[in-house]
Order: sequence, then C-alpha cells, then structure tokens
Amino acid sequence: MPASHQFPENFLWGAATSAYQIEGSPTADGAGPSIWHRFSQVPGAIANGDTGDVACDHYRRHREDVTLMAELGLNAYRFSISWSRVLPAGRGAVNQKGLGFYDRLVDALLEHGIQPSATLFHWDLPALLDDEGGWLNRDSAAWFADYADVVVRRLGDRVAMWATLNEPWVVVDGGYLTGVLATARRRWHRPATICSGRTGWASTRFGPQAGAKPAWSSISSPSTPRPTARPIEPRPTGRTPT
Repeated sequence: MPASHQFPENFLWGAATSAYQIEGSPTADGAGPSIWHRFSQVPGAIANGDTGDVACDHYRRHREDVTLMAELGLNAYRFSISWSRVLPAGRGAVNQKGLGFYDRLVDALLEHGIQPSATLFHWDLPALLDDEGGWLNRDSAAWFADYADVVVRRLGDRVAMWATLNEPWVVVDGGYLTGVLATARRRWHRPATICSGRTGWASTRFGPQAGAKPAWSSISSPSTPRPTARPIEPRPTGRTPT
C-alpha cells in the first residue's frame, strides 16, 4: 500500500455494541428493568417475540468476548452502559454489582490492549424513570447528570473516551412520536415541531386516537391541508448570541 494511503499508527480499529443488544440478563444481580426490557415483553411489539433476555450473554461471557476482540486485532471497543443496571430505579441507590460488571469489562479490555469507549445512554432508559415521564420530564436532565457522575467517578480513571447520548433523534422519533420503539408513547405535542429542518405542526391530541397523525404526514403529503405553521419561539438563555 502506498505510504500516502496508510492509516496512522494511532488509528483505532474497533467494534461497537449497545447494552440491551448484547448483554442479556437485563435484571440480574439487582438491576432494574429498562424501557427496552419492558417493551420487548409486550406481545407483538417485537418480531418473533424476541427479547434481550439472553442476547449474546455478554454479561456472563464478557471475558471470552474480549478475547475474541483481541484475536480480531481490535484496539478499541465502544460499549454502552445500562443505566438501570447501575441505578435500578434510575436514581438513588447504586447497584454495586451492576457497576462492578463495567469495572471488570474495562479492566479486561485494557489487559488486552483495547481502548474502552463508553456510551452513557443507548436508548435504554430505566423503566421507573419512564413511569415519571421519561425524557418528557424536565427533571430528566438532573437524573442523567447524577447517573453520569456515578459512572464517570467509577470508570473515569481508565476510560478516556465517552459519549453521552446515542442517536437522540431515534429516541424522539421512534419512542415519542411514532411509538414503534420503546417507550412507545406515540404522543404528538403542540406548538409546532421541526420536521426535516422546516417548521411544521403536530396534532394537539395525545396517543393513537382517531385523527392524530405524525407531524410529517401533514407536511409531506400534498393531499393533506396544512394549517398555518406556527414558528417556534427560542427559549431565553440569558446569553447574548454570538
């Protein structure tokens, strides 16, 4: 390969997963349920009735998995941390066994020369926080900050790469607008919403009642009358725009 096309020596070759996708044992050792654990138990919600109850059994076989990563020649691994495994109720008491799992995972990665990259949230909000409104509750910002503090204090001495929220637009769209993903709320709010960079509108009704439609159905469909768009007023921040 020509020298101009070679990857730099510090280039990271890695793999990426999410907690519910790979770990299995979602409520083991004192962990609390997440919205994806709850959602997967709903008949008809997931094709073939599949769940993450076993998944890749990474929770019990992480050392074998890390060995396989090393054999593949990976030098980085991005994983997500299950919020409800660390904080079963989403806040308050810490589940030391759950946090200990990520301790062991990070140590195993470093032993094999693999740099850990941790994602704090990959769609699996604690179910008990969802019962309090989930991300629709303004207190969710404080919940997340407290959770992040617990995790970073424990792992921050060994984990240099962090991500906060994985694809938040998917959570908003699939979880709160269309309802095809956890948390399956299917709510559309007013005033206007932003759809594909344009100011649009959303039904003022809540849930899948007759007449309620996703916001984009009233924007993208030329056959549907569209009410006058209402601009979204920016929230005062106390800062002068630059």
